[in-house]
Amino acid sequence: MTDAPTSPAPSDFIRAIVAADLAAGRFQAPRTRFPPEPNGYLHIGHAKSICLNFGIAREFGGLCHLRMDDTNPTREDTEYVESITRDVRWLIEGWADQVLGLAKSEGAMPQPFYASDYFQRLYDYAERLIEAGKAYVCDLSPDKMIEHRGAPDRPGQDSPYRDRSVAENLDLFRRMKAGEFPDGAKTLRAKIDMASPNLHLRDPALYRIRHAEHHRTGAAWCIYPMYDYAHCLSDSVERITHSICTLEFEVHRPLYDWILDQLNVPRPMPRQYEFARLSLGYTLTSKRKLLQLVEEKRVSGWDDPRMPTLAGLRRRGVPASAIRHFCARIGVTKFNSITDIALFEHSIREDLNARAVRRLAVLRPLKVVLTNWPEDRSEMMSAINNPEDPAAGTRELPFGRELWIEQGDFMENPPPKFFRLRPGGEVRLKYAYIIRCDEVVKDPAGRVVELRCSADLGSKSGGPTAGRKVKSTIHWVSAAHASPAEVRLYDRLFKAELPDAEGQDFREHLNPASLETTQAWVEPSLAQAGEETYCQFERLGYFFRDPAQTHQGRPVFNRTITLKDTWTKEAHKG
Repeated sequence: MTDAPTSPAPSDFIRAIVAADLAAGRFQAPRTRFPPEPNGYLHIGHAKSICLNFGIAREFGGLCHLRMDDTNPTREDTEYVESITRDVRWLIEGWADQVLGLAKSEGAMPQPFYASDYFQRLYDYAERLIEAGKAYVCDLSPDKMIEHRGAPDRPGQDSPYRDRSVAENLDLFRRMKAGEFPDGAKTLRAKIDMASPNLHLRDPALYRIRHAEHHRTGAAWCIYPMYDYAHCLSDSVERITHSICTLEFEVHRPLYDWILDQLNVPRPMPRQYEFARLSLGYTLTSKRKLLQLVEEKRVSGWDDPRMPTLAGLRRRGVPASAIRHFCARIGVTKFNSITDIALFEHSIREDLNARAVRRLAVLRPLKVVLTNWPEDRSEMMSAINNPEDPAAGTRELPFGRELWIEQGDFMENPPPKFFRLRPGGEVRLKYAYIIRCDEVVKDPAGRVVELRCSADLGSKSGGPTAGRKVKSTIHWVSAAHASPAEVRLYDRLFKAELPDAEGQDFREHLNPASLETTQAWVEPSLAQAGEETYCQFERLGYFFRDPAQTHQGRPVFNRTITLKDTWTKEAHKG
């Protein structure tokens, strides 16, 4: 896939580090990784890390691994593995062929790597740490371990089990593996320094007991490695050169290095580098809180088009290239900040403006009858598919006596500067004729149900009055030819820029107007639109045919985004 519009080549401090390492001959090519835990769906926050890790591999001729950090069997599931794999491949479409190809040529399957593939190797490394006097089995409960750890302003206390002999520790660790002890009864801890100013070096846990089925290894294991232990060693096993993490892992880096330094692992060892994570306004990027929305049925699922998950964004109609351009725009820094969601929305509009085909649709229909048009006559109008792309060509639109227009394009008693249709007023129908409203038809309740109009039959392009000027042009569809469709008008899920600010319940900030459903009429070509068709409903916004939904045989279109930023305007009013 070719991204459009093009972005300048990224430049940041991590890429500078990679370039310097290659120039110094430390590595022949970089090898990075993206290692999510399969305990939820990926969201927009993950996109920054995906684009960074796979982007570096692409730009420097290296390799990037997608690795499932599946070391906690109580929270992980194959559903999440499948969704993560699908989302990553979608986001990096056209980027990672050489990455997956390199992995395959070296004997690895072109599928995700798994930390669980290394369980035996990780266990063997743990025994080596015990034999070197660098790890011990501790009987303290989790609460007692926290109590013994101390605080930043005071040292911790040694565990009463810290000085067990190597032989006793090996025996206990092997019995842990054999399933002799219940959950929480014992842990394997590194023996480092209980007085370290870095709390992560105060004898951290390396293994815990979990009698739980694992999504890949089943009941083969009942002890599982902790993240800090498994992560650095998985990087080493896969010969990762640059282990790129978000800033919250900066304090974990000394432990990452300590574990590798104690063991006879291949050199040069991987090095960890940290960058600021993506925090986006009006958005949640906590898998735990997103799961809460799903479980409480406040959304229809992980792929609800209002969700900030990659699955939700894809279903809403956000192109992968728009997300990649957004990530390139915000850059990579060492400073945490909130990114304005308007920048993300601008990237979406910019991408869709270049690629989306233009189509006509009426979301809230009002009937127009052209009284001077023969009842049995129809005509084809030529319409442009995309003014940004001349190669997209034109299409034919059927036109007849009865039309649908938007209710909002007519007012019986309009305010000043309302230039759309009014009694006695004229507008041009896009690609067609100028019409004049001659009569307003109402139902017994006084609601306008029909406009009887006359058309200037010479005002179509090429006609004798084609150059006649009117102040407004509106869209329409032919009532006899249009197809019914369900249109879902999605908006931001949250009303607050920081919905999960400290001390607040993020659910209180849910936007009650985040979804409106309407029964619409669309031009005939949209009845057969492919699942991957990006559309601009002219004058209304960008829409995408929902690949997961139909409604009584009708196509369902999701609004991806409005044509203009209405939120900023409303905020300024306030």
